[in-house]
Amino acid sequence: MKNIRLTYIVLLIGLTLLWLLADDLLAAQYEFFKLRASMVNFTGILAMGVMSVGILLSIRPISLEPFFGGLDKTYRLHKWLGITALVVSIVHWLWVKVPKWMVGWGLLVKPARKAATEPSLALFRFFREQRGLAEQVGEWAFYIAVVLIVLALIKRFPYRHFFKTHRILAIVYLTLVFHSVVLMKTDYWSSPIGVVMAVLMAVGSAAAFVSLFRKVGHKRRAVGVIDELMLHKDNRVLGVVIQLKDRWPGHKAGQFAFVTFDPAEGAHPFTISSAWHEDGKLRFLIKGIGDYTSRLPDTLKVGNLVQVEGPYGFFNFTSKKTNQIWVAGGIGITPFIARMQSLAHKPDGRSIDLFYSTSAPDAGFIDKLQKLAKRAQVRLHVLVSGKDGRLSSDRLCEQVPQWQSADLWFCGPAGFGQTLREGLIAKGLAVDDFHQELFEMR
Repeated sequence: MKNIRLTYIVLLIGLTLLWLLADDLLAAQYEFFKLRASMVNFTGILAMGVMSVGILLSIRPISLEPFFGGLDKTYRLHKWLGITALVVSIVHWLWVKVPKWMVGWGLLVKPARKAATEPSLALFRFFREQRGLAEQVGEWAFYIAVVLIVLALIKRFPYRHFFKTHRILAIVYLTLVFHSVVLMKTDYWSSPIGVVMAVLMAVGSAAAFVSLFRKVGHKRRAVGVIDELMLHKDNRVLGVVIQLKDRWPGHKAGQFAFVTFDPAEGAHPFTISSAWHEDGKLRFLIKGIGDYTSRLPDTLKVGNLVQVEGPYGFFNFTSKKTNQIWVAGGIGITPFIARMQSLAHKPDGRSIDLFYSTSAPDAGFIDKLQKLAKRAQVRLHVLVSGKDGRLSSDRLCEQVPQWQSADLWFCGPAGFGQTLREGLIAKGLAVDDFHQELFEMR
C-alpha cells in the first residue's frame, strides 16, 4: 500500500508543480476570467494525467506488479485514479460552465476578447481551427465518462455488463485526448508539463487501443478443458480442475488467474488453489456468493473449454521470518491450500499456524484440509462462526505466543482483515509484516 499512496501523491503533486511552472497565474494580477482560464487548464491536466495512468494500469502491465506488490494492489490504485478523474473532471466542467451561466444571468461581465496572436507553427494553427469541435466532443465525452465511471463504482452493477461498458471508456479516453491536445494552452507545449502530458497521453492512448482490440493479457492466456468438478454443498464451494491445452509458465502458491467460463460473462479472477506440478492442471475453489458464481454448479460441465489468463499476484508467502501466521476467512482459504500443497512436497522449515474461519463448515472439505495441513506440517485452527466466535487479535496472540517473531498473511473479507490488522499493529506488529490480498477488481 505504501507504493500505491506514493505513486498517487507524486503524480498529483508532480503535475501540479509542473503546471505552476508553465502558468502565469501566480505572477499575473488577479482577474476572474484569467483565473478561470488557468483553472480550466489545471483541472484538465490533472484529469487527463490520472486517466492516462489509470488506463495504463487497466491493461494489467505485469512489469509493474513487483513495484505495487501485485495486481490486486495495482487495481486499488486504478480505482483511486478513476475516482479522482471523476471528481476533477466535474470541477473542470464547472469552471467551464458556471461562469458562462453567470454571464448569461447578468452576474458577470465577460471582458472583450483580445486579438489572438497567430501561431507560428502550422500544427497549432490547425489546433485553433479545431477548437469548436474539440469543445463539443469533449463535453459529450465528459458526460459519458461520468456515467461509465459511476457504473464501475456500483458493486451491484452486473459484472457481465461492467466489463463491456468499461471498455467503452477507452473510446471516451481517446476522444478526451483529442479534446486536451487541441485545447491545452499553446505555451504549455514548450514547457516540461507539455512534454509530460504528451508522454502520458501517448502511453494512455496505446493502452486504450490494447483494450479496444481485446489484447489485454493476450500473451498470458491459455486454453483449457474442465477435467473435474466437485461441489461442497454445505459451504457452497465448487472445486474446478482445469487441464490446460496450451503452455503455462507455472505459478506460485497464492497467485490468481482470470478465468473465462462464458465469453458473454467475461473473465473473472479466481485464486489458484493448487500448487504447480508441471502437469498442466490448475484447481480453483469457487464460492457461490453472487449470481454468476452461484450458477456455475449448474452451468459448468466436464469437457467445457475455458480460457485462463495469468498468473498474477504477489501473495506469495515470501519473507525472512521463520514463523508465519496465516488467517483465512471463508473462501480466502484457497491460497493457503495451494501453499500447503507446495510445502507437502517441499518443506521450508518454517513454523506455521493457520486459522480458518468459516460460517458454513463442510465436513468433507475440512477433513481434506486437516489431512493436507498435517502433511505440510502446518498447525490448523478451525473456527466456526456462531460456535467458536470470531478470531480477534487478542485471541490470536494468546494461541500463538511467538506472534511477535512472525509475519501474518491474511485472505478473506476486507472488514475482518482491517480489524485484525489494526489490533495487531496496536500490539506492536510491524505494518510491513501484515500481508493482505486486496481481492477487489473494481
